[in-house]
Amino acid sequence: MKNKPTTLMRPGALLLLFTIAFSISMRAQQNAPDSGWIYLFDGTSTEGWRGYNAEVLPPGWTIKDSTLTFDTELGLEQDYKGGKDILYGAEEFDNFELYLEWKLPEGGNSGIFYHVKEGYRAPSGVAPEYQLIDDENYARIHDLTAYNTSLGYTEKPEELKPLQQTGADYAMHPPDPDKTLHPAGEWNSSKIVFTPARVEHWLNGKLVLSFVPWDEAWYEKKNSDKWKSSPDYGKFKTGYIALQDHSSPIWFRNIKIKKL
Repeated sequence: MKNKPTTLMRPGALLLLFTIAFSISMRAQQNAPDSGWIYLFDGTSTEGWRGYNAEVLPPGWTIKDSTLTFDTELGLEQDYKGGKDILYGAEEFDNFELYLEWKLPEGGNSGIFYHVKEGYRAPSGVAPEYQLIDDENYARIHDLTAYNTSLGYTEKPEELKPLQQTGADYAMHPPDPDKTLHPAGEWNSSKIVFTPARVEHWLNGKLVLSFVPWDEAWYEKKNSDKWKSSPDYGKFKTGYIALQDHSSPIWFRNIKIKKL
């Protein structure tokens, strides 16, 4: 009995099979749940979110094009009297890795708070803040002179200071000046990693600052500048995640957190 001739697969068919297999593999990876991540906002619902010291979301906070948006007109720094900050109230977090993506308009300002406790006038007086701001245009559009003078900045008080720039641990630790910040209107990504041994701020995939919380150097900074009259600032070891309204439109997406 003669052996049947071996059938060789044509190169085009091999390429087609490889492409199909690769596509299936990639689709499986994309659909697999992120290990350990909890989505605080996935683009479809504001469940869990409410105003600071409130039961519901303040007017203006809504979902647009799968983003968590504060829909408002840009206000001026010199007229700012306090905002409609919001928090994720379903759970408090202690040690964590928080990731989100955001964009601001020209002259925009916002922030990310953690270890937030309620019962104060605003999160800013009690919770550390990862600053989000339009570094390039903010001082051109807003008058910072009176505010900075009140903080003791006598030299060029009209300028945005390093402790006030994107990525800063606001009024505590400045970011690396060699950071990558995408301009107003473009998306940026931020990450905060908090443990009692080390806190990290990341911007667009790059580490821009780190510090040790509650050590001697931390207390020295806290008691010598903006927070010296805020005894409860930064003292809590657990709390809510919050987002700041600073009279500015703001867009957030892919807000997720992992417990450490």
